[in-house]
Amino acid sequence: MKFLLDNWALILVAVVSAGMLMWPALGRGVRAGGVSANGAVQLINREKGVVIDVSEAEEFAVQHIGGSRNIPVNQLQQRLPELVKNKALPVILVCASGARAQRSLAVAKSLGYARAVALSGGLKGWKEANLPLEKA
Repeated sequence: MKFLLDNWALILVAVVSAGMLMWPALGRGVRAGGVSANGAVQLINREKGVVIDVSEAEEFAVQHIGGSRNIPVNQLQQRLPELVKNKALPVILVCASGARAQRSLAVAKSLGYARAVALSGGLKGWKEANLPLEKA
């Protein structure tokens, strides 16, 4: 105990240094509200992540992420296992604002997609990151 009291400054420096080293790993892509647009791109490119747009078909036709597949929220329970057979792949759920994707996350997790995430901010967040969208 005497050592801790005598060397409190060294211990503080060690704790702050450890925190600074861990900060990038803690903030890398996944947030409490979902995965960032850049984090989603990394999941798509590095881990063959599958993008599922849970918007309605009309919204999907207006704009969507390239390569994404459309499964409206009310059909997710039935159609997700048909489209994404490998449950080990990351599944990125997307909608216009991120709210429906966040609600759909529980459905995907209950189906066994443990690596399912919602895109934080939805298509709006994707656009803000200056990433491309496609139109049908």
